[in-house]
Amino acid sequence: MLPPAFMGDPTLYAWVHDWLPVILMVALILLLWGMVRSMPRTRPSEIRPQETPPIAWEDIAGVDEAKAELREVVDYLRSPKRFARVGAQVPSGILLHGPPGTGKTLLAKAVAHESGATFFTQSASSFVEMFAGLGSARIRRLFRAARSHAPAIIFIDELDAVGATRTGGSGGDREHDQTLNQLLVEMDGFNARGAVVVIAASNLLEKLDPALLRPGRFDRQIFVSPPDVAGRERILRVHTRRKPVHEGVDFSLLARQTAGLTGADLANICNEAAINAVRRGEVVIETGDFDHALERVVAGMQSRRRMTERERRVVAYHESGHAICAWLLPSLDPVHRISIVPRGRALGYTLNLPAEDRYLRSREELIDMMTMLLAGRAAEQLVFGSVTNGATDDLMRVAEIAHSMIDEYAMGTEVRSLRLAGHPRSEASQRLYDAEVRELSDEAFRAASQMLERHRPQLEQLAAALLAKETLERAEIEAVMAGQPHARPDRRPGSHLGLAAARASFPADDGRQQPRN
Repeated sequence: MLPPAFMGDPTLYAWVHDWLPVILMVALILLLWGMVRSMPRTRPSEIRPQETPPIAWEDIAGVDEAKAELREVVDYLRSPKRFARVGAQVPSGILLHGPPGTGKTLLAKAVAHESGATFFTQSASSFVEMFAGLGSARIRRLFRAARSHAPAIIFIDELDAVGATRTGGSGGDREHDQTLNQLLVEMDGFNARGAVVVIAASNLLEKLDPALLRPGRFDRQIFVSPPDVAGRERILRVHTRRKPVHEGVDFSLLARQTAGLTGADLANICNEAAINAVRRGEVVIETGDFDHALERVVAGMQSRRRMTERERRVVAYHESGHAICAWLLPSLDPVHRISIVPRGRALGYTLNLPAEDRYLRSREELIDMMTMLLAGRAAEQLVFGSVTNGATDDLMRVAEIAHSMIDEYAMGTEVRSLRLAGHPRSEASQRLYDAEVRELSDEAFRAASQMLERHRPQLEQLAAALLAKETLERAEIEAVMAGQPHARPDRRPGSHLGLAAARASFPADDGRQQPRN
């Protein structure tokens, strides 16, 4: 209701009634205009080429197959006329995929350096915007800039951030789909307008949109796998070229101890070894520094936690159980080191030294792996009559192996000719599946228990030595196990878990130990 002054003056009342909404609207517009002017002005960022990375082929080791594939790209960018004479075209899109840390980004930088081409690099996440159209506009600017600087290389890291399968949704999904569509358009035939090659990297090939992987876009897909033992040795030498390393360091032995590790892991080990040498006040990196670095990277940093005497005994018997089964089963790697010194979340660990890289494993070898993993719990049950939460990591890994044997490898008792993964199962099939998995793990636990019962004296001696010294090397383990034959001498020796999958058990907090990849 208006004040009395307005009610007594009809003219003033009419004026206010007519103009007050207009005044308020103008004031609101001026307020919004002032807010917009006060905000920092954002213009589309200009995409500039990066300085060519000084990474040559000799700086990359352990990925010989990928390097051989990419040399053709280098040759094309250097002399495209030689290819044009025979009507050959280099793949316009090359997808590097594989586990993290295997050197995909380094390979792309080496191609740019060796070819002398202009180098553009973008993370795929930089194309993901809040508002529809911004991501696709950024892609257009990127390709426009690359064509103007041809010959050029566009490197898109973590392609799955923008190249995941389209959903056809709304909001953020719609922006993602528009961005991916623009990438597909730009890669479809742009080579006719300039020598531009797109190299992308992804750890999740299975999540990429099928349209990206068809011929004409990412024609060539190169799997960058973790290095083999020879590749690991070369990688170690590359990362220690400019480091003062003692001549007594055996890189071949170090490479054997690092099965399953990637180039990034090995670079980290070399750096940790150098840091440990500085910590000791030395100027030369010795074998002990690399041993410390291996333990630091694989098992974690040494912990200052103190265990009770009973906990130390439980850990000692637990790790001794693993070591004895690994010794007695010839399909497993020999034990390189046992320790009950806490590291990271682990209160104890057992490290195995593989004799060679292996890619195929039989059903019996996989059961031996589960037997060794469950030997720690079997030792606790045998000695103390009860079990602890320290076998959490072991149980998770046993479950992974057992499920893979039934689901993917068809290695069950009843199911030996059908891969079940990815197919719906009936209730009866699910019961059979669960029974098969349970039977495999129970078989492994029974084998571990029987083995430790037969070798109880060695279990006691090994645990006593661990309690006295806390860490035992291979020679000391062999001394305890002297004269003990392998349980199955007819088995062909091989390997199962390298140092990359080193056993680390007994979490100190909530009993949930995460598996190591």
